[in-house]
Amino acid sequence: MAEWKQVGDLGWCIRAGSLEIRLAEAPSEVQSAQALRYAVFYEEMAAKPSAEMAARRMDFDSFDAVADHLLVIDNARGHGAAGVVGTYRLIRREAAERIGGFYTADEYDIGPILNYTGEVLELGRSCVHADYRTGQIMQLLWRGIAAYVFQHDIELMFGCASFPGTEPDELALPLSYLYHYHLAPPALRTRAVPSRFVDMQRMAADAIDQRAALSQIPPLIKGYLRLGGVIGDGAVIDHQFHTTDVCVVVKTDLVTERYYRHYERQERAPRERSRPVLVHPRR
Repeated sequence: MAEWKQVGDLGWCIRAGSLEIRLAEAPSEVQSAQALRYAVFYEEMAAKPSAEMAARRMDFDSFDAVADHLLVIDNARGHGAAGVVGTYRLIRREAAERIGGFYTADEYDIGPILNYTGEVLELGRSCVHADYRTGQIMQLLWRGIAAYVFQHDIELMFGCASFPGTEPDELALPLSYLYHYHLAPPALRTRAVPSRFVDMQRMAADAIDQRAALSQIPPLIKGYLRLGGVIGDGAVIDHQFHTTDVCVVVKTDLVTERYYRHYERQERAPRERSRPVLVHPRR
């Protein structure tokens, strides 16, 4: 069973056996996350690195400096940076403003997100070491995101999620399914930028076998859909990563509903609190 722990006045972590999930606390831990991203994206999935990335064997960009980096660490493998086996990059509105915008804005018009009055969170650069791709690891990642949502009162999460491959016609069934059954309402509907827009409506709704379509949707996107996620209009081909991207938007209601009681039990003491209070780890 996973255990939530306050770590002094410095932060929080969630532990399950030898595994723990928390935010990166040191530059070396961020670098380990970047090295894991390189191994997964560039070595395993054959994305195209820049010369500097290839020389350093790390995936990095300017957004890393303002992001929080959620880590899964296996202490049986090594402590801190040596044990990083999973990661998610988290960017809040204030952090994005410091660097001029969100990563997703390169592919999508995210005006509806920017106009949202509550706190928003961009999710990205999610990956897990090949030896650790289990349901337990994904549950830990989601519990970590839920803790972060509580900490910062996040109301809306969004980001790009990917299908492998760059041929939209080969993805006609799942893309059409997402368009017809999970398109975001107008108030939250992002849209692929005109120069990169790929029409997702490649099949008529009555021609879609929903079960077959779901079987072709990657697990991460299905996870977002289970949380009530909705999809922006238009796909984007990312030739660097050999993927076809969609923009996912998730209101955090179901995230907080699913994990609220768990965190409340862990955090409540000595007096009753209406919701858990989480303290940001040191950086």
